Amino acid sequence: MKIKYFFLSALFLSVLSCTKLDETVYDKIPGNIYPETANQIANLTVDAYAQLKPFADDNGWWFLAQEISSDELCGPTRGGDWDDGGKWRNIYLHTWTNDDEGVNRMWGVMWSGITTCNQILDLMSQLPQNDALLKKQKEVMVLRSFYYYLLIDNYGDAPYLTSAANAPAKPYKVKRAVIFDSLVSTVKQALPYLNKGDKKYMATKSMAFALLTKLYLNAEVYTGTPKWQDALDNCDSLLANSAYSLEPNFLAPFLTNNESSTEIIFSIPYDENTFQGFRLHMRTLHYQMNLKYDMTVGPWNGFAVVPDFFDTYQVVDKRREGYHLFGKQYDTKGNIIIDGLTHQGLDIAPHLKHLKMDASNSTPFELRCTGARVGKYEIKKGAKENLSNDFPLFRLSDFYLIKAELLIRLGGTGDEWINPIRTRAGIGPFNGGANQLDSLLAERGRELYCEGVRRQDLIRGGKFKNPKWEKTATDGDDRLIFPIPKWATDANENLLLEPVK
Repeated sequence: MKIKYFFLSALFLSVLSCTKLDETVYDKIPGNIYPETANQIANLTVDAYAQLKPFADDNGWWFLAQEISSDELCGPTRGGDWDDGGKWRNIYLHTWTNDDEGVNRMWGVMWSGITTCNQILDLMSQLPQNDALLKKQKEVMVLRSFYYYLLIDNYGDAPYLTSAANAPAKPYKVKRAVIFDSLVSTVKQALPYLNKGDKKYMATKSMAFALLTKLYLNAEVYTGTPKWQDALDNCDSLLANSAYSLEPNFLAPFLTNNESSTEIIFSIPYDENTFQGFRLHMRTLHYQMNLKYDMTVGPWNGFAVVPDFFDTYQVVDKRREGYHLFGKQYDTKGNIIIDGLTHQGLDIAPHLKHLKMDASNSTPFELRCTGARVGKYEIKKGAKENLSNDFPLFRLSDFYLIKAELLIRLGGTGDEWINPIRTRAGIGPFNGGANQLDSLLAERGRELYCEGVRRQDLIRGGKFKNPKWEKTATDGDDRLIFPIPKWATDANENLLLEPVK
């Protein structure tokens, strides 16, 4: 049974949410008696982590925007289903505007995370100071830096606020490079105070090394100046932690009970009942595939792998079938599942017909039943609308491949870090040839499919604007970031101005 530390103190959260930070914060709990214990101090951070909950689904859109804007995943229109005003196609085709749902919601949840961290830090600053509280302050600063990392990765220049109580009503943007420098400094200064363990739901020392590695890895995108050696140094610090190791089973980090996986460094602890928000199976499974898992609800027949990306897997690659659902589908009694409209046996062809399917270009069966579905995250028997699988935000095999990339960029070879992953997948050793970085980018795609890293990888690799299945090349560089939402600029016209220095 999973123990989710997010729910340690609902009472204190209710106090925090009701307390205005410009008033005396001790009107609910006297400052001379709270916090007294380690658990009470730990409770101060609960709401900061809870802001991660929307990130994997359409309430937050971070995961969806990273995957669907890339070359891995799409939300095809299936006749009258999944058109939704074109929002899925807009992200896939890079035709989004500043008023698209994904653009709007992603900005909002990232700022919710930042603001909540700032509120908690404001509160902490008014409590009696001690070593335990200082450690928690540093932890929250690192988590805030994580939210900011995602914000500048997706939106570029943005306001940079380190207090909620003292924040201006209409802040100005600052340059992404300036925020980058501050994030690096904040995380490095916090390192000595962070927990050394492998707690996967906390901003630990290992999580901080992972965050610094990601920041430095993408420094050329964020600042114009590459910092490969800095990235390698922090990656090495992370990999030196013996608590982490590659799982023998490549699917182990994605099982329902994956909280003890030795590959997961930092994750969102989803739970079907108490921490809901992970519904990828609902969005991808065919309508009748509830019978395959004895699900209590019917899925929505949507997301599918991009055909060209599916073809990057060799037939012998275990991840091809491990990460995808295709072919004949059977119920839990061994009977072929029957499509509810065409009454044909469900046999999912892995290649989608079109991004927008209708009667003019697809048969009714093709329209409903083509496109390999996402099967990477275990769907347990009796699954509900929400999954209980933890969602990995930082995973060890990612950093194996990052180390390989950094070694290649610095003039070496990364084979010893790539080949354990390929061997586990049942394929031969890495042979990047003359285009090692391109070959490694492809390998990262195959291994890290549907983990929210592909958009960033393609941008760093200079491939994000390339043409892909049913999409022409993207013109200009404005699609490398998302626009600040119209609702935000309507409320604060300063966001339309050039960033301050």
